[in-house]
Amino acid sequence: MLSAVKSTVSVQRLEGIHTQQSQIRDIDARHVANDDDLLAEIGYKAELKRTFSTFQIFGIAYSIMGLLPSIASTAGIGLTAGASGLVWSWFVAGFFILLIGIGMSELSSAIPTSGGLYYWTHYYAPEKYRIPVSFVIGLSNTMALCSGLCSINYGFAQEVTAAVFINSDNTFEITQPRLYGIFAACTVSHILITSLSSKHISYLQSTSIVCNTGLIVLYFIALPVGTAKNSSFNGGKFIFGNLGNFESWTTGWQFMLSMMTCVWTIGSFDSCVHMSEEAKNASRGVPAGIIGSIFVCWVVGWFICICTAACMSSDVGAVLDTETGFAMAQIVYDSLGKRWAVAMMSLMAFCQWLMGASILAALSRQVWAFARDDGLPFCSFVKVVNKKLRVPIRAVWFGGILALIIGCLTFAGSTAASALFSLAVSGNYLAWGTPIFLRLTSGKSRFRPGPFYLGKISEAVNWVVCLWIVFIIILCMFPTGTTVDETTMNYTVVISCGTWLLSILYFYVYKYKNYHGPASNLADPAEEAVESVDNSYEVTEKV
Repeated sequence: MLSAVKSTVSVQRLEGIHTQQSQIRDIDARHVANDDDLLAEIGYKAELKRTFSTFQIFGIAYSIMGLLPSIASTAGIGLTAGASGLVWSWFVAGFFILLIGIGMSELSSAIPTSGGLYYWTHYYAPEKYRIPVSFVIGLSNTMALCSGLCSINYGFAQEVTAAVFINSDNTFEITQPRLYGIFAACTVSHILITSLSSKHISYLQSTSIVCNTGLIVLYFIALPVGTAKNSSFNGGKFIFGNLGNFESWTTGWQFMLSMMTCVWTIGSFDSCVHMSEEAKNASRGVPAGIIGSIFVCWVVGWFICICTAACMSSDVGAVLDTETGFAMAQIVYDSLGKRWAVAMMSLMAFCQWLMGASILAALSRQVWAFARDDGLPFCSFVKVVNKKLRVPIRAVWFGGILALIIGCLTFAGSTAASALFSLAVSGNYLAWGTPIFLRLTSGKSRFRPGPFYLGKISEAVNWVVCLWIVFIIILCMFPTGTTVDETTMNYTVVISCGTWLLSILYFYVYKYKNYHGPASNLADPAEEAVESVDNSYEVTEKV
């Protein structure tokens, strides 16, 4: 009897979810006059100020990728396959990441909205699974961006402590509380700076482009000059030839794992999507920002890897086992000496700080959009936009505080801390791949391309993207070596899968009552007509 009652309740719950789902709108980006009209067709009123040019949209992704600081943070992963492993794994992974960007650009050109990934998932998914799947994707994307902020700011803390360690002649003790303290201070500063107006945040992206590009140019000049003066260059075979292996996996698989340097660095380009409702000419500007940032970072990053391989010590093992805990710090120190190494690491840390500010801006827009559709806890509080600045300040604080909480994972040790890097990858790749896959399958008849579209080869490119995304999700969950214990375990598989399973459970236990998919916040036409009449009456009365 009890089981029958439970079964009836479950059926009623599923039927309730199905009957209350949001309306699927008819969207065609090619036949809309302007950005706000297209946004209205998508189902939302314009609440944020459109201040971001195409260059600044490119800038927010370019800033988050922060080439040199990001490569510095993850060079130790790439070098586990040797210097040539770092060089070639970057080149191979970068090509496939560019294809992901193309697939995402087609979706963003067709439906440019800050909710992006979970909105597209809801739009193209089968009717029966539309709401729960879009909820999981929205939560996964939010958690991944929070983890991305954590990993960027933790990298900042490592760069700062490495610079202090070198400057102290190896007497400074790098401890986990000190690292977290710097991480927390960095995150709080980002919360404060990102609460400014969209105009100021857009200027910050321009500043970040200049600073990151200037740092790369300095690196290309200073490192070879220092190497020529204090050491000697490595030969072509060391740079492009035989792969190395400094872990217990086979050489081939270690090469695959070394791709994570590129995968983590050229990531979070969905930030362009989350800024869609602040972008001018979003259907063209957002795709240009996505593809442009990926392509520039792929090519320039490859040359950074080549320069690094040419100038580093030929004893890769010693570089990986450096007392600074930071492989790039040792490479710079070997080539430039103490004073220049401290200066270079300080500049990298500053650019890393700019990266964190940019990703929090993108994260807050994803949080705001998901809260606007009642997808997050405390959504009625979080989705409020500051009317004066036209910035979702509460979403900024929500994302920043969540990052501070997730960052406590670093106290579990360096292995758990490294999971922050992989967690950002797994969560984002699931969120990127799901709408692309659904667009090819259940949503094929619903897809109407925007101004950016590959045409006949689009489908083939996107199927390759789906296969690559599945491969990377599996790859980022592998431990560093074949012997696994509590210190070498890759906790990404636990955290990522746990997040996905708990989000499904949370939805069916509670959130199904509130989240019905992307919900239009446009006024009903009848209500608008009544409001218009009332306003006219008030004006007449005053006259």
